[in-house]
Amino acid sequence: MEIAIYLQPIEIPDYQIVGETQQRRMGDLIQSYSMGSSFPDLAGVQLALIGIRESSLSVENYGCKEAPDAVRKYLYRLYAHNSRIKIADLGNINAGFQVEDTLFAAKSVIEYCLKNNIVPIIIGGSQDLTYANYMAYENLGQIINIASVDCAFDLGNAEETFNSKSFLSKIILHQPNFLFNYTNIGYQTYYVDYESIKLMSNLFFDVYRLGELRSNIEEVEPLVRNADLISFDISSIRQAEAPGNAMASPNGFDGEEACRIARYAGLSDKVTSFGIYEINPEFDRNGQTAHLAAEIIWYFIEGYYQRKGDFPHLQKDDYKKYTVGLHDHDHDIVFYESKKSGRWWMQVPLSDQYAEKFQRHFMVACSKSDYDLANTNEIPDKWWQVYQKLM
Repeated sequence: MEIAIYLQPIEIPDYQIVGETQQRRMGDLIQSYSMGSSFPDLAGVQLALIGIRESSLSVENYGCKEAPDAVRKYLYRLYAHNSRIKIADLGNINAGFQVEDTLFAAKSVIEYCLKNNIVPIIIGGSQDLTYANYMAYENLGQIINIASVDCAFDLGNAEETFNSKSFLSKIILHQPNFLFNYTNIGYQTYYVDYESIKLMSNLFFDVYRLGELRSNIEEVEPLVRNADLISFDISSIRQAEAPGNAMASPNGFDGEEACRIARYAGLSDKVTSFGIYEINPEFDRNGQTAHLAAEIIWYFIEGYYQRKGDFPHLQKDDYKKYTVGLHDHDHDIVFYESKKSGRWWMQVPLSDQYAEKFQRHFMVACSKSDYDLANTNEIPDKWWQVYQKLM
């Protein structure tokens, strides 16, 4: 297979535990590109694990290149509860002679998966690999949304070279640009300068403070449901639960919240790639962080196999429609509630001029609280941000 030239086989971890039941585990279901075996047949495969052993551009967290095999050790031993799982482990992309070589290999493998309707689950490596994930969408002619679970925005400075703390600037400045929206989930204000927050506002990007989301974690669900690409920095989880990162800090999401976010991402019909980054075994304690990362991936897979197929470009008969009139505003806000899942969307007015280009983005995932807010004559922020982009 054409992408096999970029990938190296792995040594399958010993996932059987002495004295425990021999019920089916993830390792029993994953088709692995392992030592002495041929590259897996991807016909019918729906999800693909891809390890990327690259951390040359990581800021103060170089050892994160060792994460893919450390995470597999725990992922393979978790129990599988769905007989429909069709997942392959494509092995590892090793660091190239230059970083550009690794990025090209990662882009090529991820692009192949996307073109073949396989959702890649990327285990980094440093978070600058999100740029390679983004570039994989370029040849698809698809304008996308990115959601990043991160304690900071990773914008860097204009003069700064490309690295794990400045990759977002490279994405924003790339031409042709095919980023419609960026959402930060869980930033911590003391790690973000005021000018960066102002820039996010000027670009009509969505950014949400950690405390705001932890007080109502269910509100993360529509944020990830709007995304095509999810980038998860393990340093967004507090140090007590994820010590395996050189930049780990006392505050952040807890492990349960991180798993819920991953499950929300898996449930979304729109999410087509998921990556988890910056796990550094050198700083880990008894594999605690690698173990949590494995459970985060498990929850993403669990969510994927519970997708409802109710992304609202399908039959409108499957939805309840609500129209809310606003005083002193030219447009009503139209809401749709799925009869299958109870999830909500808002429709943003879109002229015929932009209908084809932005057809995937004028239906904005939201929650009932946005509908309730509109009924008080307040415009929901999620609606307004998209309206500003499309007007």
